Amino acid sequence: MPTSILVCGSISYDTIMEFPDRFQNHILSGDSNLLNLAFHVTTLRREFGGCAANICYNMKMLGCNAVPVATAGSDFSSYSQWLSKNSIPQQYINIVEDCCTAQDFITSDIDNNQIAIFYPGAMDHACKNRLQDLEGVSIGVISPDSIKAMREHALDFENASIPFLFDPGQTTALFNDIELTTFIEKADWAIFNAYEWQVFQEKTNLNHRDVCGRVKALIVTAGSEGSTIYHDDKVVNVPAAKVSLGKDPTGCGDAYRAGLFFGISNNLDWETCGRIASVMGAYNYESQGSQNHRLTPDEAYERYSHNYGENKPLLIALQKAHQQF
Repeated sequence: MPTSILVCGSISYDTIMEFPDRFQNHILSGDSNLLNLAFHVTTLRREFGGCAANICYNMKMLGCNAVPVATAGSDFSSYSQWLSKNSIPQQYINIVEDCCTAQDFITSDIDNNQIAIFYPGAMDHACKNRLQDLEGVSIGVISPDSIKAMREHALDFENASIPFLFDPGQTTALFNDIELTTFIEKADWAIFNAYEWQVFQEKTNLNHRDVCGRVKALIVTAGSEGSTIYHDDKVVNVPAAKVSLGKDPTGCGDAYRAGLFFGISNNLDWETCGRIASVMGAYNYESQGSQNHRLTPDEAYERYSHNYGENKPLLIALQKAHQQF
């Protein structure tokens, strides 16, 4: 089956912890040159993570053929077995034997605020993993990765005339204004969470109208407050899908992106794209970790219709995906 979507980004082992209080209760107000904090956590889990793998995991459940483009280390064997078990292709995963796979240490408080410490490891070598032989690739994604790799993969997509989503995530703050503007000029779509969007605007002095003059759509997510999609001088407000029991926000943004790209790849309208994205984020939120929830295309549609009503074009797209599932 030909590749449909290449998702460039990280693969990592996530160590996830929960802090049974609010971070803000333990941070002194006022200016200080000293910061000495210790958070006593009550749970600790090691999960499979990384933006590229998370997005592909969710897209696979929707029936999409998405392939991660990433770099892993000598400790990748258990992760490789997991990807094989879930039928996620690995031909674009490059192994660096003298490094560890990236590690992400994430602590969430009771308000779902997160503090993360990230060790890139093999991800620092991602720039060596250039994109070649892109026949059959219809869409690309540039998600958080090494800075140099993100620049070069965007250039690879541009040279191959492959439309791509610019999804800088936490790397937004690491680029300067010229670099961010250049990405926007090359990309077909751009997505940020609310904080990242604020950082982007402060760095570039560009607002949503400026960005929409360069891309087909700008998506800004806001967690439980839903998301906003700007396109063609229009604004689509997408309410968050309801959750039965929230457990872990880790990876919800990646699940949202998977739903978004299912909609884009099936030429669905932007309201539908945002809503199926929100449904995928809700599924992720109800489980611990980024790759532990399970669903079928039929279940995704049932959840969608429960939240937003019937949608025949989406139903047809999911039924078609179900035949490949």
